Formats: sequence, C-alpha cells, structure tokens
Amino acid sequence: MIETLLLPFQFPFMQQAFAIALLVAVPSALLSCFLVLKGWSLMGDAVSHAVLPGIVLAYIAGIPLAIGAFAAGMFCALATGYLKENSRIKEDTVMGVVFSGMFGLGIVLYTKIQTEVHLDHILFGDMLGVSWRDVAETGAIAVFCVAAIAIFRRDLLLHAFDAQHARAIGLPVRLVHYGLLSVLSLTIVGALKAVGIILAIALLISPGAIAFLLTTRFERMLAVSVIVAAAASFAGVYLSFFLDSAPAPTIVLLLSGGFAIAFLVSRLRAARAERIARPA
Repeated sequence: MIETLLLPFQFPFMQQAFAIALLVAVPSALLSCFLVLKGWSLMGDAVSHAVLPGIVLAYIAGIPLAIGAFAAGMFCALATGYLKENSRIKEDTVMGVVFSGMFGLGIVLYTKIQTEVHLDHILFGDMLGVSWRDVAETGAIAVFCVAAIAIFRRDLLLHAFDAQHARAIGLPVRLVHYGLLSVLSLTIVGALKAVGIILAIALLISPGAIAFLLTTRFERMLAVSVIVAAAASFAGVYLSFFLDSAPAPTIVLLLSGGFAIAFLVSRLRAARAERIARPA
C-alpha cells in the first residue's frame, strides 16, 4: 500500500512535474491577491492569451520563446492602457478587443509555419514533458516575481485599493501600474510550459478569490492563497498519476472545488454572524 502511494515520486518526469507545479503556484498565488483586489482578473486572462503571437514570432526569429511571450504580454498591457486613456471605451471592453485580436493573430501565424511546438502544449501546457532546465528557468522567474511582490507589496496594495490616494501621497502610480503588469507577464511566461495559456488564468484568479472569501486581512490572504495554490498543485499532479489525466486540468478542477467550498464556508459564517447580531 505504501509503495503504491509513493509510486509517483519514483519517476523523474513526475518529480519534474511536482517541482514546476509548485514553482508556478507560489508567484501566481501572490499575484492573484492583487488581481482580485484590483478587479484585474480579465487582465490576467488578456495577457495570457495575448502571448501566443509572441511565442510564434520568437520561434520564427530563433530566440527564446519566453522573450517573445513577455514582449507580447507587455504589448497587450501597454495597448490596453493607451486605448483606455484615449477613448471612451471601458477597460474590460478594450482588454477583450486587444487580447482576442492578438490571440487570433497568434493562431493565424501558427497555422502558417512549420513548428515542432505542438499547439496543445502552448494552450494547455505539458507538465509531464518538462526538463530540469525548464524547471530551473521557471524557478528563476518565480524567485524574481516573488521578490518583486515582497519588496513592493505595500505600494501594490495601496495602488490596488485606492490609486487616487496613492497618487496624492506621491506614489509613482504609473510606474507601479506597469511594474505590476510586468510581473504579471513574467508570471504567465513562467507558467506557460507547465499549464499553458488557457489554464494559467485559473492559477492567477482562483487562489486569491478563495483566500479573499476566507480571510479579512491582507497578510493572511497572501498566506492562504499560497497554501491553497501549492496544495492544489501538488495534489493535482499526484492525483493525475492515478487518474491517468493531465495534471494542469486536474489542478484547475481542485481549485474550482476549493472555491465552491470557500464560498459555502463564507456564506455559513455570514449567516452565523447575522444570527448572533440579531436581537433576541
């Protein structure tokens, strides 16, 4: 029985999958807290889809795919900001137009070139096919993103809650804004090989949403978000071995189930608080 339970840890491809899943989970979980508080969930979706043409162009140019993905993600963020500031269209509409256009461009470019990179691996990840080099690259990105969030978390928090107040006290709001977008783009680049474009958005939203429902203080929200993302990532990879399923969708299913449980717990807490506050 014990040997069966420990079987997934005996294979190198599973060891690599566990490692890269955890490395992707931590920065994504931290960033998801700011995205949820700021109402930027669609921005994460937009950037994750918009990196596709950058990946294809990087493949054509013979440069690392991560460079092309990051450049495309930043272009999407900058284009969204410019269009929002110079038109009457709301930000969510602009993001929808920009990311769908870039995603369509990426698909068209992909169909016109011969590439060894399978589209399914770009869209949905290939966690069981990563190498230790991929793990090291994702780890470097994760360390940088976590360090940036840890150093500037107070500025990012103030910017997320009240950008006008942040501007009034002299905080460089525009710099913080695009700094957060840069970290978002880097986090998505780090997640590409593990969970792909489509499923990266789940890791950028669900942990923060779950933590938001369960906590009332931001520091606790960060901690709960990381714990939830790491636990779901580890369990998703582990269960996928026995279920013979892909790890990334299994992780997303666990996060969705975690959100449902967190929502139920929050409703029960609210109902209990109403009963206590109600006069006898």
